[in-house]
Amino acid sequence: MPTPTPDAGPEKRSEARAAGEAVRAPLDRKRQPSGDEARGRAMLAAIGAIAEKGAGAVRMSDIAARAGMSTGHILYHFGKKDRLLLEVLAWSEADLGARYQQAADEAATPAEKLALFVRFYLPRHPGDERYALWTQVLAQPHDDAGRQILTDLSDAWEQRLEAVVVEGRATGQFADVYLPDFVIRAVAMLNGLSGDVMFGRTRWQNASANAFALTALERELRPTDRP
Repeated sequence: MPTPTPDAGPEKRSEARAAGEAVRAPLDRKRQPSGDEARGRAMLAAIGAIAEKGAGAVRMSDIAARAGMSTGHILYHFGKKDRLLLEVLAWSEADLGARYQQAADEAATPAEKLALFVRFYLPRHPGDERYALWTQVLAQPHDDAGRQILTDLSDAWEQRLEAVVVEGRATGQFADVYLPDFVIRAVAMLNGLSGDVMFGRTRWQNASANAFALTALERELRPTDRP
């Protein structure tokens, strides 16, 4: 369950400010955004509003106020409130995944891609809004369709990690680990660290959760013929 949080700089602090502050634009009915601009603005506003008020208390009018859009315009993008959390999470994950992939495509080695994966997966700071969205979505009851959406989102991150490891094995930079078990262990560790970071555990005030996770993964992936 990633943070939802990084491009290669990811950053998230500036994104959180964008969602919580810059998106609080005054409503200009003569210049309502359209298309991708409108959807992106609405989604970022929703992430900030949900993080601030909680999924149960947030209103469409709260999102509209943050986005500088009319409530009717927000309703156009979300339909009804019971679709809100899953739609916002799916958009957030698609955006984050696309930015990760762009950064990974520009990386020179599998080792660099592994570092990017860790950085994009973990929350950037306690209260990271994108990761907080995951925790609120998981706390809600879901029907089979909703559970399938969540499964697909989680599987997408596992597949990204698998691709990095497969490339590293093919080039001899990573050990020939058994991929299914490695991915389970890696994701379990990252999820546990994510909870620590979101909770604000003092152990990460003077240490980097990213560096800790990357060191652990690199240790397991180090070929046996290397020190």
